[in-house]
Amino acid sequence: MSATVEPRLTIRRTTHRRVPRLVVAALPLALAGLLSLLVSGNTLRPFERITVIDSRMASKSDYFKDPEVQRLLLKHGIRVDIRRLGSRGIATRSLKGLDVVFPSGQPAAKLILDRPDDTGRTVRPFVSPLTLGSFRDYAQALVKAGVATPQRPTSGSETLYYDLDMAKFMTLLNGVDDRDDPEDGPRDGEGKEADTWDGIGYDDVAAGDRNSGSVLVRTSNVCESNSAGTYLSMLAFVAGGEKTPGSSHPNDPRRARAEVDRIAAEIKPLVTLQGMWADEQADSYFSALGESLAPIALIYEHQFLAHQIAHEAKEGTQDTSRVLLYPKPYALTEPQLISLSPQGDRLVELIEEDGELRRRALELGFRIRFSGEDGASRQLDDYLRDHGIQVPVPNPDRTKALEPGLQVLDDIIDYVGDCPPPDLDDAS
Repeated sequence: MSATVEPRLTIRRTTHRRVPRLVVAALPLALAGLLSLLVSGNTLRPFERITVIDSRMASKSDYFKDPEVQRLLLKHGIRVDIRRLGSRGIATRSLKGLDVVFPSGQPAAKLILDRPDDTGRTVRPFVSPLTLGSFRDYAQALVKAGVATPQRPTSGSETLYYDLDMAKFMTLLNGVDDRDDPEDGPRDGEGKEADTWDGIGYDDVAAGDRNSGSVLVRTSNVCESNSAGTYLSMLAFVAGGEKTPGSSHPNDPRRARAEVDRIAAEIKPLVTLQGMWADEQADSYFSALGESLAPIALIYEHQFLAHQIAHEAKEGTQDTSRVLLYPKPYALTEPQLISLSPQGDRLVELIEEDGELRRRALELGFRIRFSGEDGASRQLDDYLRDHGIQVPVPNPDRTKALEPGLQVLDDIIDYVGDCPPPDLDDAS
């Protein structure tokens, strides 16, 4: 009799899969990112529609490239796609396919507004004086030469600002010693007294350093740039006896034309002796090699102040190696944001009305200015003072370099820069 085989009970072993270590390691980062989105109010941002604004902007694109400005605009569902170009370059090319343009000054803005292209809302949100960025030893050489005066610092530190007499300074820019008295030394670029940095005393104030190069101001391309065009206006105003070129003969077009031609010929070497233009002077000036690249560079005030604010926040002190020269007479630039579409209208409206965006402009060194709002300079001064930055003092001589009419300015720019004719069909 066969034995009865008992059935076996099979127990299936359950396998527990381990969570990969990389996933475990990433969980804290994911939670931190979610917390950041919750705090910033952007949790649902990836699921919202973002309007992309196509733009062409000059130097004031710095504002729209600022991460905080980009974050504030994103809160309103807007992202700005920027194509960088000089102000005059914007005004002399096609505007097809753009939502906004942002030239850095009024001459280019007027050229754009006078074109047949449809334009919508516009705003001039802030102003920024035209200035010259330099370095302390070079500024002290200009003081020694009698063309610059240091502003009194508000604390015990060295001053960041100097006032520059443009009429005297221009005599140093042509590479020729202009003195008439033979007892004053050699002339015409000969000897130590020629218009070189060592010739005006740089080697005496620079603790052993020397620079036999000519005294020059590095500018961007006069054919493209608002800053360079405004600088030409300043030079022409001073060369014309603090009058706009051609204004001495309002009823005699021939004599007015001759005056403009004479002034253009006089100021051309003050700019062209620098050689090849550079695209953006501020980038070179604030680089580690800035002093060797350009002892004096044409920049805007807000660029210098933004650098000082950032330096103070990072290092706990001002950058006293770099200084700012305020020309006399002065020139004030007024960038204008111009809409070319309904999407552009929305951006202009935000820039004009949003308090957070206005506040950020102040933090970036701009003197904000809106309709019905006063005290732009006072607001900036208070902000600088609160953040440990020396406040610049306006020159008591408030002579402003008046820009000539658009046609006269264009003629001077074309003559100095040998500029190509405008191409309104070029959308590049």
